[in-house]
Amino acid sequence: MTTSGVAVIIPTYNERDNLDSIVARTRQAVPAADILVVDDNSPDGTGDMAEKLALTDRQVHVLHRTQKGGLGAAYLAGFDWALGRGYDVLVEMDADGSHDPAELPDLLAALENADLVIGSRWVRGGTVRNWPRSREILSRGGNTYARIMLGLSVHDATGGYRAYRAATLRKIGLEDVKSQGYCFQIDLTLRTVRAGLSVAEVPITFTERALGTSKMNRAIVIEALWRVTQWSVTRRSAPRA
Repeated sequence: MTTSGVAVIIPTYNERDNLDSIVARTRQAVPAADILVVDDNSPDGTGDMAEKLALTDRQVHVLHRTQKGGLGAAYLAGFDWALGRGYDVLVEMDADGSHDPAELPDLLAALENADLVIGSRWVRGGTVRNWPRSREILSRGGNTYARIMLGLSVHDATGGYRAYRAATLRKIGLEDVKSQGYCFQIDLTLRTVRAGLSVAEVPITFTERALGTSKMNRAIVIEALWRVTQWSVTRRSAPRA
């Protein structure tokens, strides 16, 4: 798929040490794409750095939020910004370097024949680097649980490196999305599947951040397990046609 009309949305909170590099690498990988940095009022000055990058590059934009509201809320704000400006493709990408911008052209190419493309760690060819065994077990186990409970064929429903057609996000409805973290990604994957749209997975190499602190915490894991269980009950109790 052409990179014209592509908005790469990068949420940030205290990512000053990583932002310059991830923006430069993304611009190099997809020169025609625009970048939107969604900053949650980072106390380390990430928002100010984003503004400086935007001053020197007209394809870099900044959306400032007043407080730390979570990954899901940041992406929803970014989606609203990009959909309102007519972009055809919206990309989710982490600021910490765990998602390699050099792999983005592969995701965009796969979007030619899909409505949502997920950069997957858990399909053939996908891998993770610098993760402790416990983190890998958690991710694999969570994805297996979601796949079984929700009847999904997707192997990496929690994956946060993904590309949506704008039409996909409009069709699945974002107005009542309340989930965050891992759960946000599962939520939008499930909505896409339930809307009868297609999901493709492209293998990626996920590399744990070298700088800064991971935002993963126990509350995010608990929310994901609780909501997946809740969605499973709803799915099983829904009347069959």
